[in-house]
Amino acid sequence: MTATPAPKGPASYFPSIEKKYGHSVAHWVDLIRASPLTKHMELVAWLKSEHALGHGHANALVAHTLATTPE
Repeated sequence: MTATPAPKGPASYFPSIEKKYGHSVAHWVDLIRASPLTKHMELVAWLKSEHALGHGHANALVAHTLATTPE
């Protein structure tokens, strides 16, 4: 029996984000996509100031969202 490898990169933060803030990653991705902001650090600052996320969690969510957002 082999163990599932631990997620790497931004996804490694997802379980703690969902536990700490009580919302799914999909919720945060939808918020980020709905924001008029487009730059990585602007979005991180917005999540920190408006939604009280920590820097690492906000950064992980923004990096994931921007990497997976369709053009």
